[in-house]
Amino acid sequence: MVTLGHLRCALGAQYVLRTTARGCSTPSAHADARSEVRSNGDARSDGVVPRRAVVPGGRSPRLYVSKLFLSFGRSEPHDKLACKSQKLMLQNDVMDICHSGAYHLLPLGQRALEKLIRLIDWEMSTVGGQKISMVTIAPADMWRKTGRWESTGKEMFKLQDRHGMEFCLGPTHEELVTSIFASRCPLSYRRLPILLYQISRKFRDEIQPKHGLLRAREFEMKDMYSFHTDEASAMETYHSLCEAYSRIFDRLSVPYVKVRGSTGNIGGSLSHEFHYLAPVGEDKLLLCSHCGVQVNKEMADSVEKDCLNSGHDCQLQEVSGTEVGHCFYLGTKYSSVFNALFEMQLARSSEWSMKFVKLTHMGCFGLGVTRILQAGLEVLSSDSHLRWPSLLAPYQVCIIPQKEGFEAEIYAELADDLSDQLTQLPALHGEVVIDDRTQLSIGHRVYDALQIGYPYIVILGKKARGNPCIVEVQNTISGERNFLSRDQLWDLMSSVVTL
Repeated sequence: MVTLGHLRCALGAQYVLRTTARGCSTPSAHADARSEVRSNGDARSDGVVPRRAVVPGGRSPRLYVSKLFLSFGRSEPHDKLACKSQKLMLQNDVMDICHSGAYHLLPLGQRALEKLIRLIDWEMSTVGGQKISMVTIAPADMWRKTGRWESTGKEMFKLQDRHGMEFCLGPTHEELVTSIFASRCPLSYRRLPILLYQISRKFRDEIQPKHGLLRAREFEMKDMYSFHTDEASAMETYHSLCEAYSRIFDRLSVPYVKVRGSTGNIGGSLSHEFHYLAPVGEDKLLLCSHCGVQVNKEMADSVEKDCLNSGHDCQLQEVSGTEVGHCFYLGTKYSSVFNALFEMQLARSSEWSMKFVKLTHMGCFGLGVTRILQAGLEVLSSDSHLRWPSLLAPYQVCIIPQKEGFEAEIYAELADDLSDQLTQLPALHGEVVIDDRTQLSIGHRVYDALQIGYPYIVILGKKARGNPCIVEVQNTISGERNFLSRDQLWDLMSSVVTL
């Protein structure tokens, strides 16, 4: 008969050392542990002894599905406007609706959001961005200076305080950031360019909120604002930010396009948009692989000008896109209003110097953070299963041990040990969960894991008791299913990249 000790040997000598250090290397030790749990009144009503979540020695705590904030199988939203990703995010407890156009992010959604923010922060730091945090409630006077208090229309949430002062819930922050910069002017030209950005809540009173976070009243956005000595410097940063956005979307591995777009209410003389291609997208894009034209349909008049073949050989295709990023060259639209200046020195001697001041040239660059999150799921997911961009998956690995009645306690111990080993990999620290709902069949738990979208599902079947230990691994992104030895599994997991 194969004993627990034999199984640990099959999984590697380091498992034996680890479990011995825990004081659980003998049957009597396991019995004592079970007795201790029961004496503390911590046994489950179904008689199953809870697994220990805390691992001594500073290693990553074990994570169990039974302890996650998941309900498994919520009903579909009663919303005729609901799209695939919205339904799946609600069903699988990624988010929850509060009211029309406003959603709570639940633990799975929040973990994915934090990973996306880390990716954005990294790329913004590579271009010289400095992170700030501006207020949400903006005074009306600032918006009136630029004329946008009236021109923005009913999409702006407006309110008054008890003294009758008017404010808005900021949909964007050009006025505020330019005011901050101007309060420190004039700055020396040597200090420019300066790039300031934030990731914060934005608000828009959408006339018809729909599709979850794709068109919401409250959402997370990254907005960066750059200040320059001249147009040439501003354009250099503009192209640098476009490249940074491309790197972000390339790393997420979701198909996207960059198109010429309208400057709209933001203003300026040049803009480019980044779109995920999906049928639910509200923007219509014109693309031509023959001549390279890529424009938003609202800019259709520019096709003739942009076409390398003067429009004669264009083979334009109209597709639907969801805008996830936008870059603007603003010129001096805002700096002229708030007097955002820099100082130049023309000449200098030991007794005198000649200086003059000029308006800064500006750019602004936005990413719809929560929109990127859901739009990626809209593109990658099937009708029934979430598929995350691998970098953003809330957890990377789900381990599924055997069901009750099939020596479940032995397999549960194996799952614990495997989790302990995998989480020693820096990329998998806190990224491995164990589905300890052993009252359910393996098939049931695999289906739940597929719905949630773990990139890797590791199943401890009968072959896990052999020597060598063999486990089944499903790669939900590629669709591959393989039986791997411990060393092969280690090699595979060592290649996983997370944020």
